[in-house]
Amino acid sequence: MKKRYIFYIVLALGLAWLVYYRIGENKKIQGGGGAGKGPGGPGGGSAMSVNGIIVDYSDFNNALEVTGNIEANESVSLHGEVSGLVTGIYFQEGSYVQKGKLLVKINDRDIQAQLQQAKTKEALSATSENRAKQLLAKGAISQEEYDIALADLNTLKAQTALIQSQLAKTSIVAPFSGKIGLRSISVGEYLTPATSIANLLSIDQVKVSFSIPEKYMSQIKTGSEIKFYTDGSSVEHIGKVYAIEPGVNTETRTLQIKALANNQKNLLLPGSFAKIKLTLNTLKDAILVPNESVIPVLKGKIVYISKNGLATQVPVEAGTRTADKILITQGLSKGDTVLTTGALTIKDGAPVKVNIVKIEK
Repeated sequence: MKKRYIFYIVLALGLAWLVYYRIGENKKIQGGGGAGKGPGGPGGGSAMSVNGIIVDYSDFNNALEVTGNIEANESVSLHGEVSGLVTGIYFQEGSYVQKGKLLVKINDRDIQAQLQQAKTKEALSATSENRAKQLLAKGAISQEEYDIALADLNTLKAQTALIQSQLAKTSIVAPFSGKIGLRSISVGEYLTPATSIANLLSIDQVKVSFSIPEKYMSQIKTGSEIKFYTDGSSVEHIGKVYAIEPGVNTETRTLQIKALANNQKNLLLPGSFAKIKLTLNTLKDAILVPNESVIPVLKGKIVYISKNGLATQVPVEAGTRTADKILITQGLSKGDTVLTTGALTIKDGAPVKVNIVKIEK
């Protein structure tokens, strides 16, 4: 019995000590972190150290960054118009050729023979027509007989012209000056109109093809300047818009645009991927803040500013975003101190100690 009483007494003393300890801890919490005094509260406590910027006006070049493709100014896959054996190839792969240069010759012996025959018949018919003309002048033949002789001559002339046209098709020439690619034929091969000979491209100038969202279509015009880069090169190239599609693509809601750029050094290859920067307009007295200072919330976006040593939540409206900054169109004024660090952990009304940093304009 005595052991049981001792056990109950020890248990009671333990419970009493635990209650006393909890009461003491609660008093410490109420004394050091009560409303208006605890860390993060509006009335005191240790201030959080954060970075911030002083809002100022600056000029903002409203630019649009899109991707596009580089195309040859002129491009054609060379084909023959008639079938036949290739008797000669007169170009070097990868070389520059002038307009009108003979590139490929197709066997034309049968057509040459047909042409010679047609010319002989034409000469004979011309003699007959001349004789009939003299007889008509003397009244020895009727007008009808002369007309028949003249018609025969004109028919033979047309046949000769047709054969000469067929003969011309056996010589494949460059339709424009440019750089010719790798050939896919050899001498002695039987060529058909379906056979591709090589690609010919004019690349002294190149076209840059790209699209922009329809909401920007009023801000770009023919003659607008673009800047662009290609993968694997840091060289900046400049082009000018020369053509704009008259209608918006209903599936993508974009407007197709083409620009022309010089390529005298042949640094730009057709088919390359282009990163394009298009300056739309310049905003005066714009407010720009770092991207990390703007926090998306359910009803929009907010930033924290320092006001009287306290973090204050301010709703804002944002516009164009660049790689490191965002345009604020409403909610901030010149001279506001915007917090750039601690935005996700700080609370509205918490005391802050701001370290002002400068940002590049």
